Amino acid sequence: MSTLHTVNKSPFDRPSLTSCLNHLMPGDAVLLIEDGVIAARKGSAFSSPLEAAMKDCSVYVLSPDSSARGIGDGDMVSGIETVDYGGFVDLVVKHDRTQSWL
Repeated sequence: MSTLHTVNKSPFDRPSLTSCLNHLMPGDAVLLIEDGVIAARKGSAFSSPLEAAMKDCSVYVLSPDSSARGIGDGDMVSGIETVDYGGFVDLVVKHDRTQSWL
């Protein structure tokens, strides 16, 4: 059973992303939304943990949220995929459950 994990808080404000990454199982996915997209910026303190997570899991960023925060595809850690709202719905359907990290 796979889980879609959503993280909506900046990793610089709350430990939500770190907690999420510590609970990932192979086949899970992480979707960074709202201020959580800040973690996707390459060269940040969270680049290495996200790269490590992508060995067994998928990591996505909600594109309207990254665009609103001035983070383009070229600014993100390599391997992170962007999705729109329809892609968000597709991820929810694809996974058996969804866990929101607040």
